[in-house]
Amino acid sequence: MEMQSAAKGGKISCSNCPLRSNSHFREFTPEELAFISRFKTGELTINQGSTLLMEGARSAHLYTILSGWAFRSKALEDGRRQILNYALPGDLIGLQGSLLGEMQHTVEALTPLRVCVFDRNRLGEIWERFGSLAFDVTWMAAREERILDEHLLSIGRRSASERAAYLLAFLQQRIDKLQNLTKVDRVLPLTQAHVADTLGLSLVHTNKTLRKLAQGGLIRWLGSRCEVLDIEGLCKVAGWGDTTPVSRPFL
Repeated sequence: MEMQSAAKGGKISCSNCPLRSNSHFREFTPEELAFISRFKTGELTINQGSTLLMEGARSAHLYTILSGWAFRSKALEDGRRQILNYALPGDLIGLQGSLLGEMQHTVEALTPLRVCVFDRNRLGEIWERFGSLAFDVTWMAAREERILDEHLLSIGRRSASERAAYLLAFLQQRIDKLQNLTKVDRVLPLTQAHVADTLGLSLVHTNKTLRKLAQGGLIRWLGSRCEVLDIEGLCKVAGWGDTTPVSRPFL
């Protein structure tokens, strides 16, 4: 089931998309921009905690996050959950369902979310008419695979402290690439339960691990949010460095 509501404040034209002013995202050619404007069917706002896409469901749409955070997860029958990754502005959601018929994971709004909506039935036109956009979609899928590779390495081989340091550094570096954010926006909107479900640790173990990082002056935990104080220190603990290109595509 998709839980959504119509976007308030009117539809933002693709030519005035706020993401286009961010140097982290590549610019479109006039022809690409015209096509994406036709490809886009509208916008939606999703309340915090609501489900955008459900595992096993079929959706007629693709989504690009315009503002807010979401996360992808899978769950066992008894309710135990594994958070796979987090989605931020510029990320494409629903490609898996478009190509494989149904979603293999759930997408939930971590914060209030605003997304652009695309008709998945027109996805094939990208490959037929715009090789550059087809490359972009392939790049985004490959990037997601690379991120999941790193997350799997973290769960399989990093210690609890290394896992937590990697996750927080990874997310902080992602939002640091998004311009025009306020100080509040730059605070990670995570509860310790989200961290535990991402790292594959118990809530008790997660609490002890985060407290250790906080005592080391690397983070400050703010109830249901986390402020990163020393990203270089987190990277050093995790043995990880960001390799994302300066400019990346989006739809």
